[in-house]
Amino acid sequence: MDELFDIVEDETLSLDDDNNKDSENNNEEIVEKKKASVLEKYGENLSTKVYITNPAIARDNEIEKTILTILTPDKSAILVGKAGIGKTAIVEGIAYKIQNNDIPNAIKGYDIIKVNTSQLLGKYTSDDGTEELRINVLLKEVENASNTILFIDEIHTLVIESRNSGIDFVNALKPALSRGDIKVIGATTLDEYNQYLIRDKAFLRRFEKIDVEEPNAETTVKILMGSYPRIEKKTGVKLAYSSFVIENIMKFIVNMTSEYKRVYELGSRYPDNALALLSKAFSYAKFDNSEFVTFKHIYKAIMNCQSVYSDVVKKEAEAFKVEFKDFLEKENVDLNDY
Repeated sequence: MDELFDIVEDETLSLDDDNNKDSENNNEEIVEKKKASVLEKYGENLSTKVYITNPAIARDNEIEKTILTILTPDKSAILVGKAGIGKTAIVEGIAYKIQNNDIPNAIKGYDIIKVNTSQLLGKYTSDDGTEELRINVLLKEVENASNTILFIDEIHTLVIESRNSGIDFVNALKPALSRGDIKVIGATTLDEYNQYLIRDKAFLRRFEKIDVEEPNAETTVKILMGSYPRIEKKTGVKLAYSSFVIENIMKFIVNMTSEYKRVYELGSRYPDNALALLSKAFSYAKFDNSEFVTFKHIYKAIMNCQSVYSDVVKKEAEAFKVEFKDFLEKENVDLNDY
């Protein structure tokens, strides 16, 4: 009788082992399927990104136009504007609104996935060993997801890579765009739009062109005022002056990086060039192991600014000494050291 119980117990253990193995195999299959997502592997989900502040300050008009286009059947959006003026920030602004449910119901809960054309080159091998072009796999995933918007920065590279790689990205996208099965937000400069995209009328018919203008000086000051908390968070360094003083610092930076002071065709535009100068002041503070950005660090950033002409740097440095003389004296900044 005891032997019978031993046999039954052995059989039960064997069954349990088999069930556990089946469960493990199923789990492995789920993991493999999850790994097989081209969107997850090659894309960045802007809708789950952590935003310290609104990334698209003073861009409500462009955001509204983009959303209206996305809501229009069989239409996608293409943002066209100069380099450095915040086209990507507009798309991040839409993702920020999705996070905060400040968005039309039709696209609530949507994922905005940023992909680069270079990441879609080549083939993708599925779990069963079959090979397929990455672009085709990605398009199928987006169609099946139905709540995903593709963001293709520098969308003109679709045309360039179609010529260079032998993979026709443009024609691969056309059918799904025409049916409205996928929604795309593209971004490019006006020069590259005219050079590469405008020739393909059939491709452009699927898109609504949204012009993105460079913000003016006043708007750029607002962008800097809204963005410096993000730089504080990233660097761990504080800009610990009053709001009035900080605003005056921002106005000085924006004035220094205005259009006719920039190195021709090398200096970026508002707001990127002003943000770069501000960020450099934080970098100098971090280099000095300082918890705070001081006027010394701002002055060093001004003296080492490369996006404006060298004679502009000299003039602006003198203007900085005059405008912020009291602070420089209070902080015992010896400007002869710089």
